[in-house]
Amino acid sequence: MPQTDSRIQLPEPTLRRLPWYLSYVSMLRSSGVEYVSSTLIARELDVDASQIAKDLSFLNIKGKTRIGYDVASLEQVLEDFLGFKKGHNAVIAGVGSLGSALMADSGLQRYGLNIVAGFDVNKQIIGQKIANVPVFDMSQLADVRREYAAEIGILTVPVEVAQEVCDMMVGAGFKALWNFTPIRIRTAGDIVVSNTSIYAHLALMYNRLTHHGQ
Repeated sequence: MPQTDSRIQLPEPTLRRLPWYLSYVSMLRSSGVEYVSSTLIARELDVDASQIAKDLSFLNIKGKTRIGYDVASLEQVLEDFLGFKKGHNAVIAGVGSLGSALMADSGLQRYGLNIVAGFDVNKQIIGQKIANVPVFDMSQLADVRREYAAEIGILTVPVEVAQEVCDMMVGAGFKALWNFTPIRIRTAGDIVVSNTSIYAHLALMYNRLTHHGQ
């Protein structure tokens, strides 16, 4: 099996495609398929076959002529590289509808994300548990982060306090932030930030629907 280094800095578009490949080959393996060609992956995922080969070459994965890729090996290499089998403790700031839904989403654990605590300013939910995950007061952020050895902070707070909570999380020692708010938070250069704007995707979908119907 090819040896890969999870510290490799891949181009972002490549990194975004790798989970697609993993999901597909995992489905193939569970169906008993042993080999798959880049052509078949390309057809199923609507990605050019040459692009797939290039993406996988970053991980030192090469298919066999007229046979393709070994499905089980490809799945394991992708899982190891993406870090989905290694647990990462995370907390959520903002236990509203979205925050609560993420806390209750057990599927995230399949991808290595363990949400161990939630934080809010609402006294009615502080001290409660959501999906067996305890909710704390924001003032306890640093202490709880240390107790649970959490490295990832997830922001699902109202937009007007997003930067303030971001600063609190950085000050508490979080090394990575997953931002679900519709603004771009500002951090020091050594903090990893991933922005997931649901509203941006809605805007894109609405725009395409409008033009598609014309």
